[in-house]
Amino acid sequence: MTTASLVSVNVGQPRAATGSREARTAIGKAPLPGPARVTAFGVAGDAVGSPDVHGGVDMAVYAYAREDLDRWAAELGVELPDGWFGENLTTAGIDVNAALVGEQWRIGDSVLEIAKVRIPCNTFQVRIAEAGGPDRGWVRRFTEDARPGPYLRVLEEGDVAAGDPIEVVHRPGHGVTVSTMFRALTTQPHLLPELLAVETLATSVHDKVMDYINRRR
Repeated sequence: MTTASLVSVNVGQPRAATGSREARTAIGKAPLPGPARVTAFGVAGDAVGSPDVHGGVDMAVYAYAREDLDRWAAELGVELPDGWFGENLTTAGIDVNAALVGEQWRIGDSVLEIAKVRIPCNTFQVRIAEAGGPDRGWVRRFTEDARPGPYLRVLEEGDVAAGDPIEVVHRPGHGVTVSTMFRALTTQPHLLPELLAVETLATSVHDKVMDYINRRR
């Protein structure tokens, strides 16, 4: 049985964005050589380029699977190092998209809870083009795949490092996965009411669900 673990902890600083509506972006992240402190607002040493659309307690830490990076690297014919998709935590041995919203992971000294999902934007398209991938169509392709990786809120601050095991310490019973939330917020809005089963649903997502329901009354 494969043990779920961290492959790397990745951070980055904002730089000028090109080909995007965002003025600055911190999507480019690189692995740290040692442990990093995880706080309620993110990983120490990391930054957010556009705080109006990124960051905050419900998007403090972004996780993406090494297995999905490898799959996309093979399909696109490009090299995708750890952190290339802008993830703070590159994972292995756990299906982060089949994980449940509200699921809690113990990593190192910290406890993290899945709160939201990554919604791709044009900055992500530019990032893939920089790696030698397609100049257009990437956001649609990524969206259709419905394996975006989760954003996590920090329940207990602590240090994390590459090699730390990922232990699932709480798994709610509602059945709403990361992929389900992503599809509801993108291609299948009829799924939005299902998200109300999540007791710890992020306020911004709850507002979108209620707006959808109210517009159909």
